[in-house]
Parts: sequence; structure tokens; C-alpha cells
Amino acid sequence: MVKQIPFAKFQAVGNDFIVVETQGRRKSWRALARKICDRRMGIGADGLLVVGERPDRQGRFPVRVINADGNEAEISGNGLRIVAAYLLRRMRRAARKPIFLKTKAGVREVVLLEVSSRRWVFRVDMGKPVLDPKKIPFKAGVRVRAPVLGFLLNTHRGVLPVTVTSMGNPHCSVFVAEFAYIDWASLGAEIEESSLFPKGTNVEFVKVVSKKEIRVRFWERGVGMTLSSGSGSCAAAVASILNGLTEREVRVTTVAGAMQVSWPENGSVFLTGPVELIARGTYTL
Repeated sequence: MVKQIPFAKFQAVGNDFIVVETQGRRKSWRALARKICDRRMGIGADGLLVVGERPDRQGRFPVRVINADGNEAEISGNGLRIVAAYLLRRMRRAARKPIFLKTKAGVREVVLLEVSSRRWVFRVDMGKPVLDPKKIPFKAGVRVRAPVLGFLLNTHRGVLPVTVTSMGNPHCSVFVAEFAYIDWASLGAEIEESSLFPKGTNVEFVKVVSKKEIRVRFWERGVGMTLSSGSGSCAAAVASILNGLTEREVRVTTVAGAMQVSWPENGSVFLTGPVELIARGTYTL
């Protein structure tokens, strides 16, 4: 039987997602993600966002984040902004009230800052970073204490000092002098599957430009190279702050644009950035 699935596609600083609704139907979202995200045989995207048709009793919309390889992620900072844009467009209103989204990593608040015909700017409360290696999870032995700074990780390129954190999903940040000096994509693929990360990890390669700006390249778990990453931008900023390299508000410059990350002392990490609608249509399965 041919199935028609309504969808919308958005991009957030080059990180593109396809949004579909559950609409009360059970689906193999894993299989759908692999098909619909394929850039040659499908529509093409870094991931699939599955949004509940209705909010729960507390007014929170359930969201599932499924990577292009079909594996489910705990959270996506760019994905949350995209879901908020999708919901506002569906409800046909420019809400100034916060939108609450329920993910596997917990409930996150998204606030609209700017809106035009098909472009939005949101601020997301990404929650407090997780620094306890057991909760990341990061299994490097009992001697590793929080925060995990300068951990010497064995790679094919030799031993690299890394900072390990979680934004509800695991992250490994590597500081570099220049991106051209290393094969960061190859390193990212290797680190993603390191046995020290039982759930795999996202990897960020970070160049510190100043106390207020960093440049980042991203290797995302289950996706590969991406033009940007919301949670990755937050993790890179947190790593820079923890290592005393930047102030607590940082401009994160990616290949496709910039986002702003702030981390008040002992508080949540806030991610601010744009979302743009690319297309709406019907996918034939």
C-alpha cells in the first residue's frame, strides 16, 4: 500500500531536518528516517523530527529526534528550534509565550525572539551541562573526575587532550590551532565509536578566535559531518568556558553561519539562533 506522509523541511544554520507528526499512528520511525533522510533516494536531511499532534496535560509537545542512520538521539538544539517554528506555523500565530518540548533528555523551553514570513530566531534553554562522567556516560575508569578536562584520548593521530561533557547527549570537544592541520572528519568518525563512550558521542573540533568567539567543525553521532549543531555548539562553548579560554557568552561560528551561546555561572546553557523553512510537501512511502 502506498502511504502519503505530510512533511516540512527546515534548516537551522545549515543543520537540516524533516518534520512529521505522529497523528496517532504507529510507524517504524527508524526505517522512515533512513529512507526520507537519504540525500539521493529520499528528500535528504541530517535527521527526522517526530512531533506529537497534541500537547500533553502540562502543555508540552513530545518530540523524538532520529538521526539519518535511524538511531534515536536524546536531544537536538537546532532540532528544538525547528520544531518550535513548525508548531508556530501550524498554529498560524507568532507566539510570544514559551513553547515547551518534551525530549528524551527532558523538557526544554523555547522562546521566540524574531519572526518574518519564513524565518524565525529562537532562544532555547538547553538545561545545565552534565559533567559527571558516569552520567555522560564516559567510561574511562574510576580516577576520572568531573569535569573531564584534558583527558588524553588515544587516536590514530596519537594522543589528543579532549574535554568530555553532555548536553543531554554526549559530546567530546577537541581544541585545534587550525582545521586544515588535521583530518578532523576521520578523527570524528573514530572518536564517535570509541569504547569509552558506551552510547557513542558527538565530536566538536574547536578553534578559539577570542574570548568571545569560537569556530567549530562538527562530527555528529549517527550523521557524520554537519554544517552546524545546536547541542554541539553548546558543548563547544561549555568546553571553552571550563578551560578558561572564553567568557561565558560566546559567538559560535560554523561553516553555515553563527549562533550565540551563553552559560551563566551555575545556570542553564542558552542557545540562540535562526531557523528557515525550506519546503513543505508529501512524501510517498
